[in-house]
Amino acid sequence: MTRVTARGYLVPIAAQTTATGADSVRALRSAHEQFLASGTAPGVRDLVAASWRRSIAAGVDVDDPLPPITVADTELADYREAHPLARVFPLLYDVLGRAAEECDAVMAVGDAGGQLLWVCGRSAVLDRAERINFVEGARWDEMHAGTNAPGTALQLDTPVQIRAAEHFARPVQPWTCTAAPIHDPITQAIVGIVDVTGGEDLASPQTLAMVRAAARMAEAELGRLVVQTAGSGQRLWTPAAAVRVDGLGRPDCLVEMPGRTVRLSPRHSEILVILADHPDGMTGDQLAVELYAEDVSTSTMRAELTRLRSLLGGELLASRPYRLQREVACDWRTVHREIEAGRPAEALRHYRGPLLPHSDAPGVVERRRVLERRLRAVVLASGQVDLMAAWTRSRWGADDRDVWARQLDLAAEESPLRTIAAAEIRRLDRELGAGFGVR
Repeated sequence: MTRVTARGYLVPIAAQTTATGADSVRALRSAHEQFLASGTAPGVRDLVAASWRRSIAAGVDVDDPLPPITVADTELADYREAHPLARVFPLLYDVLGRAAEECDAVMAVGDAGGQLLWVCGRSAVLDRAERINFVEGARWDEMHAGTNAPGTALQLDTPVQIRAAEHFARPVQPWTCTAAPIHDPITQAIVGIVDVTGGEDLASPQTLAMVRAAARMAEAELGRLVVQTAGSGQRLWTPAAAVRVDGLGRPDCLVEMPGRTVRLSPRHSEILVILADHPDGMTGDQLAVELYAEDVSTSTMRAELTRLRSLLGGELLASRPYRLQREVACDWRTVHREIEAGRPAEALRHYRGPLLPHSDAPGVVERRRVLERRLRAVVLASGQVDLMAAWTRSRWGADDRDVWARQLDLAAEESPLRTIAAAEIRRLDRELGAGFGVR
């Protein structure tokens, strides 16, 4: 347990080894072993059980996870300096890092991919953390490290506390960790993570509250710094030179241009998606056919395009015909390119969900269906259980019976994934009334 001091620091309360606490840890370990044996996890929090299933699907070794070093020492300094969280790391260390040291814990700050950029604490604790590769440059997302607070918080985009045997990998189970994502103040995209990792005495609501508060303070400081530099016409960190459009898994398109980011309305998002696939341009009438199921007046179409042009600027959107005048990197087109290049794993990694999932514009609906159909086909054809598991653990693939059945065919006899796949097939058969049998 911990308490919060007047300065906001976390200080361990005198250790109280209670039977209840010991029983709780033993129950977690028992549930973890039962999950590995049968795929069921009675008494375990839903978010933990779901993360264990993702860890199994990713092929994480329960006894030897050792997340990889993905940023070498020679590159780490430059990478950290260029990262937006470099501007708020001193603040995070002051409000949370010192508290972690007082508790014989470590504070870690990582990027949006789960790579740890800073890990600070007392030498003895850092030495213990090094044994599980909880070090600067290591990647602690769920795909590489299994269930853990930094990785699971990034996966769910929410503050998370993972205690003892709630960790998927056994070598990590002596630790308790608490993490919260940090968001870009303009786009609201995740830019990184802040985490406190230590002993069982940090498994408390107070620790979770402090880590969450530290993340919110970091976001507020990033926002202040962006406003402070706005007068110069530059953002605090430099965006990519090309125009980038994200529309996968979103209700609208996010357009990132040099110096500014624009979130479009649903209708303007639909127009941009269609124009991106017609580099030679389109007339207003051609666009209307792709946007509206019924006839629409020319003036309505022209008004929408005029508003979109004012948002994006004439340097990007031209008229007569309507077209994009600059190279635009679109996330859905990136997925298509990876599919065409025969890289299903990369295609799935870039696929964050259906294209503008709430849109009913005919042209968008067709593009959404084609992309999902192509991606699903290459995942099935790959014969790779981990890719199929990644598909079915997503919200759009969770009810895909064919992919669950293929996993059941391909998974090793001793793999808990077989149990999970069989249970999901039975669920779908009950819900859909398909009446198929499970082997």
